[in-house]
Amino acid sequence: MRETSTSFQDLNLSNYFLFAAAAEDEETSRLLLEMLLGIKVGKVKVSVEHSFLYSSDFRSVRLDVFVSDEVEVRYNMEMENQDRESLPQRSRYHQAEMDVMALKPGEKFTRLKPVYVIFICTFDPFGKGKYRYTFENRCREADFPLGDGAVRVFLNTKGTNEAEVPRELVNLLHYVENSTDEYVGEVDDPNVSRIHGRVQELKRSREWEARYMQFQELLQEQRQEGIQLGTERILKLTMAMSEAGEADQISRLSSDPTFLEAMLAKYHLQDVGE
Repeated sequence: MRETSTSFQDLNLSNYFLFAAAAEDEETSRLLLEMLLGIKVGKVKVSVEHSFLYSSDFRSVRLDVFVSDEVEVRYNMEMENQDRESLPQRSRYHQAEMDVMALKPGEKFTRLKPVYVIFICTFDPFGKGKYRYTFENRCREADFPLGDGAVRVFLNTKGTNEAEVPRELVNLLHYVENSTDEYVGEVDDPNVSRIHGRVQELKRSREWEARYMQFQELLQEQRQEGIQLGTERILKLTMAMSEAGEADQISRLSSDPTFLEAMLAKYHLQDVGE
């Protein structure tokens, strides 16, 4: 199911585009990680070039935000609004992808740093009523951890076990689907307020609103024309053009196939996501 069309100012943090935009801010990413995982996280660095990754089938939009902290722990956050049985396998794939990216050819496997793969779901992925499901590899026979440093976490905005998790986690997960001034005032949570401040800053930005509208319009045109370009490439291209000062040329992408191919080649996106 596709997301219904909503004005940029009315989006909740569950919207893929808004979540990615908010998480590009390093302090916001740090707060999100600390609240979602219940751990202290040092200064973080967001890999902007990997922030927006969208599925190519137009049925859904997936988002990855790659973050690393000062002790070299790596985090992959994804907002997920569609309940699919493949989430466990996708978490395995993301972990493998992060590990491959982390090692240079010839480096020892002991160089691999801890990784967290995080899905923020607007549904219960396992049907157990938990706000947070955390998975680590353990030995079945003696019940001890493998110690490979890989952790996969699934968050659920529809959880029911409030007494078992920190209140700030519940506040944040409810905020994901109700990103309003009224809700922020009700919960009176300073960290939620700080994240909301970032969200409100984005919503006041004409530039970010324009990016959102351009992306939505381009996706719609691609659907209507039946061009199988792939959503991931569309967003990567529009973001690259915006960052290079070519935002005024984005409208040409849908009307000028030669220009589209030239831009894909310029930003080395000919084969991404296919």
